[in-house]
Amino acid sequence: QVQLVESGGGLVQAGDSLRLSCAVSGRAFGTVAMGWFRQAPGKEREFVAAISWGGYNTNYADSVKGRFTISRDNNKNTLYLQMTSLNPEDTAVYYCAAGRTNWRITGLAGDYRDWGQGTQVTVSS
Repeated sequence: QVQLVESGGGLVQAGDSLRLSCAVSGRAFGTVAMGWFRQAPGKEREFVAAISWGGYNTNYADSVKGRFTISRDNNKNTLYLQMTSLNPEDTAVYYCAAGRTNWRITGLAGDYRDWGQGTQVTVSS
C-alpha cells in the first residue's frame, strides 16, 4: 500500500519560512518523480514544484520561483519543500504527489499517481 504523509505545515507570518516534508512508503521512492501541489479555499488545486527521480531536474510554478525549493533524500524516502518569503497568497493545503514515471515533472495532476492527504499552511499578513 502506497502512503504519502505530509508534515511541517502551520501558521506563520508574512515573510517567514517553512519546510514541508513528505514521507513515502510502498513505492520505490528513488525511481519516481515527485511533486508538490496546493489548493487554496475556493480554488482549484494548482502545481507548485516537481523534481525528477534523481533530483537533477526541477520545475516550478512562476508564482513560487525563486522563493520555494524542492528537494529529495532518496535514502530517507522523503520529499521536501523549502518555502521562504511566504505571503498570504501562499495559504493553502499542500499535497505531495508521486509521479507515474521517473522523469516527467510537469504541472499536470494526471502525471501523478499517488497523493498525500495534505498539510495546511496559513500565512498571516
